[in-house]
Amino acid sequence: MPHITIEYVIMIPLMILQILLFPLTASWLMNIWVDSRRTLALQEAANHLGSTIQQIYLSLNHTTISAGIVTQKSNVPPFIENYPYTGNAKLSTVLDPALKSSKILKITLKLRNVGTIVATSVILGQMVQWQESTFVSNSTNAGIRAEKFTNGTISLSFGG
Repeated sequence: MPHITIEYVIMIPLMILQILLFPLTASWLMNIWVDSRRTLALQEAANHLGSTIQQIYLSLNHTTISAGIVTQKSNVPPFIENYPYTGNAKLSTVLDPALKSSKILKITLKLRNVGTIVATSVILGQMVQWQESTFVSNSTNAGIRAEKFTNGTISLSFGG
């Protein structure tokens, strides 16, 4: 009989620890998985926006395209797991501006109420300008606006 009592004394605290430890561990792992899934979905949206901007620029940059305005509605989802997101972009020159080198547009998206932030970059030519604007995923104006001027400069911004 004394062996059974010793076994209970040893096993009951271990069982209580398992009852507490397993749900906490499962919850922790699920939170990591959900955050990773949201980050991946937001990164895909950022990459898609960057690719669309780059394609618009390359299309308008051709010499056969005359001056005008192009708007492209966004093909990214308006919500990621029921959260809207916003985006900003910043244009910077790769090398010396006097060399008329390429420019990089860095797009940053942020998932509202969650705080997940991702960024992507696209390479554009030297004849580009970025107009300060904000991308709002669930807006009716969610999209990209491009204007080509007679001197060949292309002005890009978010908005429809």
